[in-house]
Amino acid sequence: MQPFKGQDSIVRALLTDYPDQNKSFSLNQLKKIVDEIGAAQIAHALESLPPEERKLLWSLVDQTIEGEVLHELNEELQQELIQDIDPTNLFEMIGELELDEMVDILQTLPNQKLEDFLSKVSKQDRDRIEKVLEYPEDTAGGLLNTDVISVKPRHTIEVVLRYLRAKKELPHNTDKIFVVSRDDQYLGELPISKMLVSEPNLTVRELMETDKKAISADTLDAEVARIFEQDDLISAAVVDENHKLLGRITVDDVLDVIIEDADQNFLGMAGIVEDTFAPPGRAAKSRFLWLSINLATALLASATISIFQESIDKLVYLAILMPIVASMGGVAATQTLTIFIRGMSLQQINASNISWLFKREIAVSIINGLALSALIGTITFLWFNDILVASLICIAMCINLIAAVVAGVFVPTILKSLNQDPAIAGSVVVTTVTDVVGFISFLGLATIYALN
Repeated sequence: MQPFKGQDSIVRALLTDYPDQNKSFSLNQLKKIVDEIGAAQIAHALESLPPEERKLLWSLVDQTIEGEVLHELNEELQQELIQDIDPTNLFEMIGELELDEMVDILQTLPNQKLEDFLSKVSKQDRDRIEKVLEYPEDTAGGLLNTDVISVKPRHTIEVVLRYLRAKKELPHNTDKIFVVSRDDQYLGELPISKMLVSEPNLTVRELMETDKKAISADTLDAEVARIFEQDDLISAAVVDENHKLLGRITVDDVLDVIIEDADQNFLGMAGIVEDTFAPPGRAAKSRFLWLSINLATALLASATISIFQESIDKLVYLAILMPIVASMGGVAATQTLTIFIRGMSLQQINASNISWLFKREIAVSIINGLALSALIGTITFLWFNDILVASLICIAMCINLIAAVVAGVFVPTILKSLNQDPAIAGSVVVTTVTDVVGFISFLGLATIYALN
């Protein structure tokens, strides 16, 4: 049996326990493997393959689970796989998904293709989809699902239980039903566990919990995740500006938000937004902007050094020592920046405690500055046998570590106030600040020494 091209990488991606590497697989055997595993595992395999092997694996996915696989994929790969799919075929592919999962995919489509898709579906489906599409994808409205069970407060528990049994199957992650008024305004919620142990002749009004607040549709997804984490929620109601019940958000939607935000923040620290196996041209394009920005900041640092060229010519070993000061400042700034970005993401930092945290970071920088400057000063003296240069690098180290704290605190704060993501832009800015301050402090002090 002749192995097909890409067999090894495809089988490795599909199977956790990779079989004998000398074993060959036919396409029919590979198709059988694909049919036996779940959508999430297939999606992971697709994301783990180069483009050619990816196309082959996608062609082997059964049509009945193509929609589920698409939903599990990252946004860039979704766009790549559905760009040539006809709107009618796309609806057949994703039509059985839950509404929020379907909308997640549709939000990646260009406007014209989205309109073509909506023109192919029934009016009822179009109304449901457009209702969710009204809200940005990073809000509660963009996350909600309309598969919600609601009852009126006058109904008895017996009537509600009969209603639930008549439905045969409850929506996924249904831990509660929502109570609404005659005009669908949210009033409260009724946990199913509480309903099951209560007397059947009691009314919903007597058992409902009115202290559970619904989530506004325009609430950002990060805040939704915080609410779920803080209140240990499995599901929550979503309401519009008139407090009318729109739908619900479930914990699996929130988990997707948390994973996606963590992934974006991780890649954003390096200025990268791309699929792992994106083609070279696309990967180069996505990285070019941040490389260009970094080039500009590097030129700024070089221009700072050029100001002190005469001093470097006189004291050549300054060129050997100055990267140490800049590098230490950059690492210290990144540490402070990471602490602040994490605190902002968890909403732990506010106007009342930011000054305490800033003072704490200053104290940490002074302690580390004194310890590290003593260390580098001793090494410099033993290396060059020059007490003055050793003293200069000690002073410059302390100055730059303090500057690192200032940059690490104020850069993300300012970027946040300008509605910019500090996780993406913060690292470039703080590194530039510490490079420039490090060079100016060390070379500037050396210049004063040389002139004297």
